[in-house]
Parts: sequence; structure tokens; C-alpha cells
Amino acid sequence: MAEFGREKYYPTEETREKVILVGIAAGSGSDTQESLEELGELAKTAGADVVGMLIQNREAPHSGTYLGKGKIQELSAMIFSLGATGIICDDELSPAQMANLEDALGTKVMDRTLLILDIFAQRASTREGKIQVELAQLRYRATRLVGLGRSLSRLGGGIGTRGPGENKLEMDRRLIKERISHLKRELEEVERHREVARKQRSKNPVSVAAIVGYTNAGKSTLLNTLTGANVLEEDKLFATLDPTTRMLTLESGQQVLLTDTVGFIRKLPHHLINAFRSTLEEARYADMIIHVVDASNPQMDAQMHVVYETLRQLDIKDKTVITAFNKMDLAGKDKGEGWFKDFHADHTVYISARNSQTLTPLLDAIEEVLRAKKIYVEKLFDYRDGGKISGIRKYGQLLSEEYTDKGILVKAYVPADVYAMVAGEK
Repeated sequence: MAEFGREKYYPTEETREKVILVGIAAGSGSDTQESLEELGELAKTAGADVVGMLIQNREAPHSGTYLGKGKIQELSAMIFSLGATGIICDDELSPAQMANLEDALGTKVMDRTLLILDIFAQRASTREGKIQVELAQLRYRATRLVGLGRSLSRLGGGIGTRGPGENKLEMDRRLIKERISHLKRELEEVERHREVARKQRSKNPVSVAAIVGYTNAGKSTLLNTLTGANVLEEDKLFATLDPTTRMLTLESGQQVLLTDTVGFIRKLPHHLINAFRSTLEEARYADMIIHVVDASNPQMDAQMHVVYETLRQLDIKDKTVITAFNKMDLAGKDKGEGWFKDFHADHTVYISARNSQTLTPLLDAIEEVLRAKKIYVEKLFDYRDGGKISGIRKYGQLLSEEYTDKGILVKAYVPADVYAMVAGEK
């Protein structure tokens, strides 16, 4: 306790929420346990402590209360005995399910979508990211004003109330609709700027590689190691939300733009994918996809499936894919490189993103992909055309240059645009 004048100040600590995770297991092959463990990591990232877990085996969630009557009674007893301040359901709840559960349990009720939105609200730092988060929050809350409003007005603060849009629960539906329209116009303006920047890049024949992968697979670590980008690295889900683009110069002298993207996750709601479509579309316009996979995660195969399914929803296809199985140092000595396979990939490499010495196979694969998209040229240049050779060095792969009495004999791989220049066609 400290005293300043007549007033006394007592040091306080932020009270962490204590939550119980709740899920439905449908069928014998259900992965509910793994999904709840991931939900626990999301809760930890949001700043909550997981004090319990409850799974109900049933064909499908109850249409009115998510859980059956008996499980609700069991959950109510758990809340009392564990001192929980709320529950988090592993699926997106309907407005009726959320309101009915809240009435039955007398505690704060959240779902996976609300939790992810809360993390996004904490992580968004750019204007576009903040607009996207608020837009997704408003769309989610527009149909849940009654149940969610009662829950948060009683308990105050905590998960689901942070970031852009935290006061919008006081708006009526008309005001929310107007706010959504305003945000959509702002987002369209940002997207126009992005499109202008993309067109400018298209005039520059530097190739673009989009780094995608499941959340916490090591995408930001890889970008930092390759380019010194200084992107935030944390052992948390969705540590990076806003995309970062950096230039990588390969050993051959070729340059490629690397773009980090927001991580994917299972049960990512469709409207969330739509909200971040403009950010994720960087992958659509990329020349190649670098798919980073956490080789140490037991759910590796399921995570890879989620990534490819999300890319499919974004209509990202017909891209050359380099799959980089990351964290090989943690994957286990009993698992050799042949144990890890991705049948969707055009190239497969095995790396530890924190160790630059393990990244040579990835750099070689990038070089190979770039070379496959280029045209081989063997040409004698006049000494007066030295500028064209500089263009080859910057945008292509210069294999050799030989200085002769008649000029400079060059052998190289160049992009189609550069080929037209060096061949004298423009």
C-alpha cells in the first residue's frame, strides 16, 4: 500500500477469467478432445485460465441449449465447485442457445467465434486490421444483442468486450447496420489502395511468395529469419494478425517478395474468412505458396487439411506449393524426414525456422520454382547494353557472363517481361 497526500492507493492485479471448456463429440472418430485443447490455447491467448473441461457425446448439439439437460446440471455443479466465471463452447452458438445456456447456468457464456474475435481485437494494429475486426464483431453481435448484452452488462469487461466495437452492444440494430455500411465503405477504400499497390508490383517483375499455414506454425519466425523483418513472435495462437511483406534476396541475386498472412484455424467461421478476405487475397495474387507446417504437432495432418480447405474457400488454386515442415528439431528423433508427407505440395522441405542453417533446402526450392517460371536465354550483348544485363541480375538468374571481343555473352533464366527486353522486343 502506498500513500500520496491523504489518499491511499492499493496495488491491484487484473483479474483473470476462469473458464470451463465445453464441447460436443459426435461419432466415435471425433477429435473433440484435440479441438478443446486448441480452444484452451485460444483462451490462454485471450488472457483466461482454463479450470475445467466437459464433453458430451451426442449426435448433434441440442438446438435450444447446445447441451442436454443432464449435462447442463453437471456443468452447473462444475462452475460452482471450480469457481468458474464463464464457459466457452467449442462451436458457434445460435442466439437462442447462448441466451438459454446463460439463463440455465447463470454465468457468462462464450463460443469459439467470440473468443477468436476477442484475440483479433487485441492483435489488430493496422487501420485495415481494425476495420476488419470491428466489421466481424458487429456482424456477429447483430444477431446476439439480447443474450450477449445481458451477459456482458452484468459481468462487465473480459473476453469478447475488447477492441474496436466494444461499445456497440448499446446500439440498436439500425445503428449497427449503419455502422457496418460505413465500415464496408472504409474497407473498400483500403482495398482500392491495396489494388493500386498490387498493380504497381505487377509492373515490377519481382515474384511474390505468400507464407500460409495453421496458426502458430512458425510463419512469422520464418519471415524474420529469412529477412530480419522483426515481426512479433510468440508461442500463442494468432500472434500475428496484420500481414507483413519483406524483400528476400536469394544467393543467385534474384529477389522475391515474402508476404506473411494471418494463421488459419479449425472451425474458423465463414463470416470471419469473409472479413479477412482482402488480407488473405495476397495469397491469390502470389506466384507461389509457402505452406509452413508444425511438424511437432500431433494434429499436423488435420491442420494441413484446414489450411487447404481454407485456401479452397478463398478460391486460391493452381498455385505452386512449397510445403516446409517446420520445427523438425522438436518433431522427435524417431521420425525421419520421410515420415512427413504432403501430397498437395509440388516441393517438400524440412526446416527449423529459428535456425538459418536449415533453410538452404527451402531457398533452393524457391529458386527452382522461380526458374521454372522463367525463360532460358543465351545472347551476345553489345557493351553499350550493360543496362539490360543489370535487369537480368535483378529480376532473373544470371548463370554466366563472358566478356569477348564482340560483346558480353550471357546465359540466364529471365521472366517473360524481362525476356522481351533483353531480346530487343521492347
